[in-house]
Amino acid sequence: MIYKRINYVRLRQIMRKATIPVIIIVVVLGFLFISPFGKSIIASGSDLYQKLNIFQDIIRIINDSYVEEPDWNKVMEGAYRGMLEELDPHSVYIEPKQLDDLNEQFSGKFEGIGIEFDILDGYITVISPVAGAPAERAGLEVGDKIVKIDGESAYRISRDDVQKKLRGPKGSEVTVTVRRLGQADFDVKIIRDEIPLYSVSAAFMIDDSTGYIFLNRFSGTTSDEVEKALNRLSAEGMQRLVFDLRNNSGGYLEQAVEIADKFIAGRQKIVYTRGRISSANEEFYSSKTGPYEKIPLVILINRGSASASEIVAGAVQDLDRGLIVGETSFGKGLVQRQYPLRDGSAIRVTVARYYTPSGRLIQRPYDGAIDDYYDTFSAENRDSLLAVKDSVEKRPEFSTIGGRTVYGGGGITPDYSVKYDQALNNETYKLLRHPSRVIFEYASDFVNKNRDLAADRKNFYKNFEVSNKDFEAFKKMAVEKIGDLNIKQVEKDAEYLKILIKAEIAHGYWGYDEYYKIVRLSDNQVTSAVDFLNEARKMLQIQ
Repeated sequence: MIYKRINYVRLRQIMRKATIPVIIIVVVLGFLFISPFGKSIIASGSDLYQKLNIFQDIIRIINDSYVEEPDWNKVMEGAYRGMLEELDPHSVYIEPKQLDDLNEQFSGKFEGIGIEFDILDGYITVISPVAGAPAERAGLEVGDKIVKIDGESAYRISRDDVQKKLRGPKGSEVTVTVRRLGQADFDVKIIRDEIPLYSVSAAFMIDDSTGYIFLNRFSGTTSDEVEKALNRLSAEGMQRLVFDLRNNSGGYLEQAVEIADKFIAGRQKIVYTRGRISSANEEFYSSKTGPYEKIPLVILINRGSASASEIVAGAVQDLDRGLIVGETSFGKGLVQRQYPLRDGSAIRVTVARYYTPSGRLIQRPYDGAIDDYYDTFSAENRDSLLAVKDSVEKRPEFSTIGGRTVYGGGGITPDYSVKYDQALNNETYKLLRHPSRVIFEYASDFVNKNRDLAADRKNFYKNFEVSNKDFEAFKKMAVEKIGDLNIKQVEKDAEYLKILIKAEIAHGYWGYDEYYKIVRLSDNQVTSAVDFLNEARKMLQIQ
């Protein structure tokens, strides 16, 4: 069973392309079925049979009379999308060209050279080599620019072409020409291999006893990754944990169960599903005794935490296993199953609803208006809207195993609401969102000129600060890259930008763990989560 991660922005763009009238899209699938199954659908009601006839009439009229030759591939794909949109916001049609990419995101691996990249100044720029991947083994570094691929210029290459030229089957060879600061261009021969797509973005110790794990999705490798992170942090002295699921929009249901099982003692219900077909009705229980069932636990969520993230947070909350801190989650309580179609496309159809251990369905209401569904999600005062008296009164009440009141029908409401506090001015946002990635470019240049700082990680973390002289150099680069930037306004957020610069420099030396460690310790939701760990410990003592 698939618990599908959704790219919400992309989904809205896809849905807006559905231009076929609703009466058409309701019957497309039935029209296509010339099978016993299809005949049984037709036999199920004269109303559907009549609509099939109407649909045939519409096809004939369009084919015979439309002002120009219709593009039936485009028309029918729009119909497929629209039909699924009428069901719910999470049932989707997936074109053949999208299917491989989406499946890859959750398989946990692909084959290629293994770099995170961006196109900066017209060239493929290495943002980060994937740890242990061929690119890292071949010596590619953060900030390197790939100027040629197999002898052909890569200047102004498109992202799609980057994927086509750098990805390839395991064991195949590609030669890239690299431009690195202070050196002449040089060739690097890379043998492609399987590249892991990591779910754990960062795992580190906040202090001597507090671990932190940032999970970005629930893919096929998530449980193994989290287990490795927990074991490593435990070896480093972890006695309590902040588990960050913010902006984690989900993935596989079974992986969510396995993650929850790491923290919940055996034979307790984690989640159950109910649908119209018997195979969609399942119950999932914790099954094994492990070393992390008694550590104080705080889970961080926000409005971007959905589906599998809400399963984990809901189970932990209902079973009084830990505390939930942050903002109300997205509210996706539907389970999708993927069905392949004969042309290489697929549909993901909702086959069940899932319920937390107390019986909560956390799916937000949906009236068929896809824009309203997602616009409400992005409202700045969304938590305030969800918390008003009328809203709370309409949401059904449930009780945790310890008797605390929790609510269904609109996401997971945290035990302690903590709004993310980062008010930046518009010019700073312009700098942060600009495609030139000024902070990354400046930090890469700094790392190349100051290699000696990498020798003492602890000293860097505790004592290094971006000096005023360094910040002046950064501002100069920012103005050069972004001609209309109001640097005086940017200066108002100097302290925050210095933190980001330091974090990016740390990333250049050691990778994402140190990057996130620097960033997260200035994150008010993370610091609040740490403060609530003592209360999480008391909850364990009561059980």
